Amino acid sequence: MGGGTPPFKIVIPARYASTRLPAKPLLDLGGKPMVVRVAEQAALSGAEEILVATDHPAVLAAARQYGLHAVMTRTDHPSGTDRLAEVVEGAGWDDDTLVVNVQGDEPLIEPQLIRQIARRLADSGAAIATAAHPLVGADEFNNPNVVKVVLNSTGDALYFSRAPIPYPRDHFAHPGNRQTLPPELIAYRHIGVYGYRAGFLRQYVGLAPSPQESVECLEQLRALWHGFRISVQVVDYPPIPGVDTPDDARRMQERYKKV
Repeated sequence: MGGGTPPFKIVIPARYASTRLPAKPLLDLGGKPMVVRVAEQAALSGAEEILVATDHPAVLAAARQYGLHAVMTRTDHPSGTDRLAEVVEGAGWDDDTLVVNVQGDEPLIEPQLIRQIARRLADSGAAIATAAHPLVGADEFNNPNVVKVVLNSTGDALYFSRAPIPYPRDHFAHPGNRQTLPPELIAYRHIGVYGYRAGFLRQYVGLAPSPQESVECLEQLRALWHGFRISVQVVDYPPIPGVDTPDDARRMQERYKKV
């Protein structure tokens, strides 16, 4: 599509319940709820429509108070992808519509990253697009909380894992090398931002979970298991962390006090 950003929509799933941070979408950031801050940041990407999808009337009311398009979705969705599928069906978007999922706890997400995901989705023809950045430190490479992705020659994902992949066997065979990575190693950290074709989201809800998905606790493995392509946009910068814990919330609130 020649380098320009194609028309795309953004859906912001904003689930009220959170084990570590209850009522997270309503967290006050500089006088506005976090879900509103996320939508304001997402709007800088140039999306043609932004829709907040929540499971709680308080979040719905907060979003609408600030003029956002918000809808109620079911409370029993097992994942954010299932919530997106309900939105796509309810909105009646056609199968070719490009939908970028922006998490409701990432108020500082880079608008450029959102555009890159939409462009990758359009240009690749894949069902899903996501992002990754190069890993350079052994600590992150070996950390199971850091999801790694291995790509093929065209930039499609071969596999996602919490394990250190691709594994530098000969380098790690020497105990003294465990704290470094060999310079020839090409390793990527997955960035959890996704773009979907609406048609795929309609299919997703009927896909059986995959064995790898339950072992790794990585939902995207379901798509690979069923033969769907996931195209990966490699960027040279790590994402700005979102809000998962009370400590994250305090840091983000301090940041907004300085704005």
